[in-house]
Amino acid sequence: MDENLKTIEFPSARILGIESSCDETAAAVLENGREILSSVVASQVELHAKYGGVFPEVASRQHIQTVYAVIEQALQDAHLSVKDIDAIAVTRGPGLAGSLVVGMNAAKGLALASGVPLIGVNHLESHIYSSWINSHITEEYPEPPKFPILALLVSGGHTELNLMPDHLLYKRLGSTMDDAAGEAFDKVARLLGLPYPGGPSIQKAAKEGNPEAFNFPRAWMEGTWNFSFSGLKTAVLRVVRGIEESGKDLPVNDLAASFQAAVVEVLVGKTLSAAKQFNAAEIVVAGGVSANTALRNAILTQAEIPVHIPILKLCTDNAAMVASAGYFRFINGKRDPLDIDVLPTWPLS
Repeated sequence: MDENLKTIEFPSARILGIESSCDETAAAVLENGREILSSVVASQVELHAKYGGVFPEVASRQHIQTVYAVIEQALQDAHLSVKDIDAIAVTRGPGLAGSLVVGMNAAKGLALASGVPLIGVNHLESHIYSSWINSHITEEYPEPPKFPILALLVSGGHTELNLMPDHLLYKRLGSTMDDAAGEAFDKVARLLGLPYPGGPSIQKAAKEGNPEAFNFPRAWMEGTWNFSFSGLKTAVLRVVRGIEESGKDLPVNDLAASFQAAVVEVLVGKTLSAAKQFNAAEIVVAGGVSANTALRNAILTQAEIPVHIPILKLCTDNAAMVASAGYFRFINGKRDPLDIDVLPTWPLS
């Protein structure tokens, strides 16, 4: 372990995390909030690709079929049993109700049978805490983010800025007024005839395109920290229809690159401005869209304070991040009764 970490106190605890908020069935075991002992993710991307998005009923059925096998594999990979676990952390919300219920019931069953404490975790909080997890891939052990933190949450369902003065404390500064960034990526990908999920497809096409080919609008929402991507999506639609009506071939790569540039410019610009105004010590960028290379490069290059972005496999939904958030709740005395219910629209703040 890095010598620098010896000055940071992380009370000993092993947390089993369970994630089923959308279309990924995942389980992981974390030690001391940062060390991944195991992480298993069963993806449903291929199942939902033909629908062009997540089909809720299909997702919940698949969770039922895989959740116990995924949990068992995570425990086996960590060489532990449930009785070796200090707490079970499970995603309580937000997310698809049917999917959330599957993970919650599995966690409740394990907690009841073993006597291990149960902790319901907010999915958005989990994404933020992915920045506290060590990377065994790079064998680097960076120090965890320092407070106060400006957190940009950017995913398929959420785009918002939160100020964190300390652990588990959040003040929402602004959020999307319509489409989330990830949702806009998916919708524009469909307009361009690119496969689901839209984020990776847009990024791949954009690599071969000119980001200045089309001057798409930037909705800065002046005077607020809110976001809006609906107008941008509509602008792309109008250009696409115009080109199709002219009988010309769609310049897919240029359209993708120009759209991506517009999204990234607004996300980075507002995040850096908010961090400066609220005197943030460091920045955290989390959520599925944080895997976007253009976004990562732009904010890392332009920021004047440290920026924490999870490694790629921790950007998308996983259970290691649930276990990390659960760990910080556990060491702060948070516990939940076995009769807690899921909260599909649970806000972070």
